[in-house]
Amino acid sequence: MTNLNLHDALKQYFGFSKFKGLQEDVIKSIINKEDVFVIMPTGGGKSLCYQLPALIQEGTAIVVSPLIALMKNQVDAIRGISEDEGIAHVLNSSLNKGDVARVMNDIKRGVTKLLYVAPESLTKEEYIDFLKTQKISFVAIDEAHCISEWGHDFRPEYRNLKNIIKRIDNVPIIGLTATATPKVQEDILKNLGITNATTYKASFNRPNLFYEVRPKTKDVEKDIIRFVRRFKDKSGIIYCLSRKKVEEIAQVLQVNGIKALPYHAGLDGKTRAKHQDMFLMEDVDVVVATIAFGMGIDKPDVRFVIHHDIPKSLESYYQETGRGGRDGGEGHCLAFYSYKDIEKLEKFLSGKPVAEQEIGHALLQEVVSYAETSMSRRKFLLHYFGEEFDEVNGEGADMDDNVRNPKKKVEAKNEVKILLEIIRDTKEEYKSKEIVNTLIGKSNALLKSRRTDEQAYFGIGKNKDAAFWMALIRQVLVAGYITKEIEQYGVLKLPKKGLDFIENPTSFMMSEDHVYNDDNDTSIITNGKASGGGVDQQLMTMLKELRKKVGKRKNVPPFAVFQDPSLEDMTIKYPITIEELSNVHGVGDGKAKKYGKEFVELIKQYVEDNDITRPDDLIVKTTGVNSALKLFIIQNTDRKLPLIDIAKSKGLTMLELTKEMERIVYSGTKININYSIDDLLDEEQQEEIHDYFMEAETDKIQDALDEFDGDYDEEELRLMRIKFISEVAN
Repeated sequence: MTNLNLHDALKQYFGFSKFKGLQEDVIKSIINKEDVFVIMPTGGGKSLCYQLPALIQEGTAIVVSPLIALMKNQVDAIRGISEDEGIAHVLNSSLNKGDVARVMNDIKRGVTKLLYVAPESLTKEEYIDFLKTQKISFVAIDEAHCISEWGHDFRPEYRNLKNIIKRIDNVPIIGLTATATPKVQEDILKNLGITNATTYKASFNRPNLFYEVRPKTKDVEKDIIRFVRRFKDKSGIIYCLSRKKVEEIAQVLQVNGIKALPYHAGLDGKTRAKHQDMFLMEDVDVVVATIAFGMGIDKPDVRFVIHHDIPKSLESYYQETGRGGRDGGEGHCLAFYSYKDIEKLEKFLSGKPVAEQEIGHALLQEVVSYAETSMSRRKFLLHYFGEEFDEVNGEGADMDDNVRNPKKKVEAKNEVKILLEIIRDTKEEYKSKEIVNTLIGKSNALLKSRRTDEQAYFGIGKNKDAAFWMALIRQVLVAGYITKEIEQYGVLKLPKKGLDFIENPTSFMMSEDHVYNDDNDTSIITNGKASGGGVDQQLMTMLKELRKKVGKRKNVPPFAVFQDPSLEDMTIKYPITIEELSNVHGVGDGKAKKYGKEFVELIKQYVEDNDITRPDDLIVKTTGVNSALKLFIIQNTDRKLPLIDIAKSKGLTMLELTKEMERIVYSGTKININYSIDDLLDEEQQEEIHDYFMEAETDKIQDALDEFDGDYDEEELRLMRIKFISEVAN
């Protein structure tokens, strides 16, 4: 087929006048009967690469795809460009006998150009026997990363495709994926038996997307609502890891006047389809979803993608953020990060087979590196996908939080040299963690077994901490002075560039990583005032002094008046009435009425004196779920029901129930759990803990655990703290 005809076919079938990116080259290779491997980011026009050659060649092309919904969308789209329904078919478990006969008949008649199959269906003997007798043009394997255990969506049934295709016919194989690190690419080519395939790789840079990572604090829901309100009437997606969280966030958004719906695999198919359509038709603005959502969603004007939970791999993150701004317009990608979430994901991994655990941990470490890095996030991401990016002149170079608010850089030439020498002297056998342990002189079983801890260089970098060396490894890796071994993933190797640096060190400016504590505030302080909704230090100092004074007068410790997080929230919201104060984090009506008068007077005066503009989106409403639970707990503790029974009846762990009770007493409501504490501790023990809290500077449980040094466990101290706050403060 001539060049001209290709363009005619494109116009005739798809109505486009020109190809996008690498499409034309890929199609020519397919028509020339070559094996082809296509790596093209989401939204780059992958499917057209196999659809067009299938339509213009003799025979039927088989397209292997992992998702029934995705196949259905594509079949509907292809049928829309032809008179004959039979031009495209799906062959999967959803068909009955009559449907299957119709599909087979259309293939025999030579009408069907594209046959979409799930990998499971392709293993059925009757299908293999039938397809053997038909003219097959080629086999395309979409979402090919499903073949690799290192892909974010591994499917064991993909592993056997090579053998099945061989049984059907000796035809060209086309592998396509929207995400592939060098490791995954190698896996795909090997497993499909197409190591000599012509490979086409499009740039993974999406210059219109803005990348931002923020610390995930206790107020993450409020942060999300404030953020979404900036995008009034615009479309967005919020990703969460659990169905429960999806439902909660969707509810909170609805209560706050944002048109939002949940989407997850626990909803029935009808509801999911309805919610997806409402999003596409713009009857709702926001979809809150697990990763079940978005595969094959082609909405061009998604203006923001929020990750409430950090994903399990950078591939997932890249795919999910890639659903923003497909039309080239604005696309803000915001991820909330807390190391606690990573620990949760690691816990999930612990039940898996060892090989899977190792892979999972390695992928998670990449996510941690991305979240904590202070270098250009775009450069970091693209490096992960094997692409170089010029962070000065590259397209979209200033489109991330790190580049807009750079951290200060320090000269680290000597440290880089030490790091590279350690990798060399330990024979390039270790992953990052062991290299860091060697540098700071921290021994473990692996280092002992190889006698690394006996070497003269052991501990040579102990004047810096582990976090510094970890940050340096990340930046040196992206700069290309070290590489990660593909076969034994994660082992650090020295390329020529690294060896040259040891011989002839040059300047290396390093920026410190972000530190995300779980309770840190997100403020940027400038001359005592906070910008970007952060803590106002000057007011914080004044509130702490007032709290001390009130505590002395009422004869209670300061933390029993208001906790620190409540004071911090006051400096962000500047409440000047008792009603506004009761909406502050951890305050509630009871406390606001009991202690609030002097606090709101002080804040009001401060606001006037300093000419402060108070935020107008102060009141973020909460869903009724919490108040129903609060009532349930108060009623049942009044009835003196065992705490463990109260927890079980609401599907809570004992710790979760304890935290709910803490919330209740800290916002000023009394709870009587003496009946439960009396079973645990005698009078003398209770008195001892009560006296401790009375004298303590803070109510932190860890401080109490340290003080009593094993005499009491965490649960006992938490319950006593609830009793103490309830009796003394409320």
